[in-house]
Amino acid sequence: MNKPIVAITGSSGKTTTKEMIASILQTRWRTFKSVENGNDTWFTSQYKRQITSYHKAVVLEYGMKEKGDIKRHCELIQPTFGVITNVGRAHIGHFKDGLRGIASAKSELIAGMNRKGMLFLNKDDPHSKRLNLKSFQGKRITVGLQNKADFNARNIRYSSKGMNFTVCLNQIKHRFHIPCFGKCNVYNALFAIAVSHHLGCSVAEIKRGFRKMEKPYGRLSVFKNYRKITVINDSFNTKPELDSALEVLRHVGSTGGRKIAILGDIQDLGKHAKRIHLAQGRKLGKKKLDLLYTFGNHSRYLSIGAQQEGMSSKQVKHFTQIHALKRVLAMQRKTGDTFLLKGSTNGHPVKLMDVADWLIQ
Repeated sequence: MNKPIVAITGSSGKTTTKEMIASILQTRWRTFKSVENGNDTWFTSQYKRQITSYHKAVVLEYGMKEKGDIKRHCELIQPTFGVITNVGRAHIGHFKDGLRGIASAKSELIAGMNRKGMLFLNKDDPHSKRLNLKSFQGKRITVGLQNKADFNARNIRYSSKGMNFTVCLNQIKHRFHIPCFGKCNVYNALFAIAVSHHLGCSVAEIKRGFRKMEKPYGRLSVFKNYRKITVINDSFNTKPELDSALEVLRHVGSTGGRKIAILGDIQDLGKHAKRIHLAQGRKLGKKKLDLLYTFGNHSRYLSIGAQQEGMSSKQVKHFTQIHALKRVLAMQRKTGDTFLLKGSTNGHPVKLMDVADWLIQ
């Protein structure tokens, strides 16, 4: 295909980064993009049939659950631009050698893309250092908030509608706004700025693309209802790292109101499930939450870990039934509360995103 093909993979942030890049490129080209979070190899095989000469740019999300998935994506459609947002423990249960295996699987994008193309990496992500870059002969571009990178975000601030930050492009500082919350989304925006800048997009086009982007549902979406109750809907899934969602919980909502987290199971952890849930629970216990409600199976270890770090039994409660959770929430919620809902429980007919919708009403 004689057109820029951007492929995004990573343990988190893929869909939002894809939407940001595609929205910017659409300001100047007919752009084909992955549908919602349709990112397995079957979807890529369908996209190959759907992309035509009518499209002047392509932005795809390459999902991965096991070794060989990304290799297959690249065999179907070879990228010229590769983005690896981060390397985390999502789906670690499918890898016998843990993070090393995950990094190796993510490295399939590097091996499978155009070797003289452009690769975009997160300079702040410690596990991205495990990626195999030996075969790559193209140009490497880095983004970061902390470490010096090719594209750095500075002066990061929360606003009522998203995040503000500055980026230096061609030695000139430019102010950007994204309609999404959290520093994790600033990283996603940096990837979008870096890719689109190298494809010749102007600052005005980048800003317009951010304004018009489609925000993925259930990923740090913030809503307020008439009772001044704030709901942070991050219920699409739960990854082993909870820090980004907890950061948004700390910054968003009424000053002085209660901070309440409602968390489901972290999926695909295999033999690591109990250990990771306990460790994340201990971190939760240090976050000064007013209430912690967990729902599902392994999520009970989040509750146990939080209590090990000082949260009282009155602050923490585990649920296995949605109706019981809703009943307690109906009695507990007060004006000024901020709720974070994160994670869905596979196999249950009602997921936490339904609870999020119910709370917003």
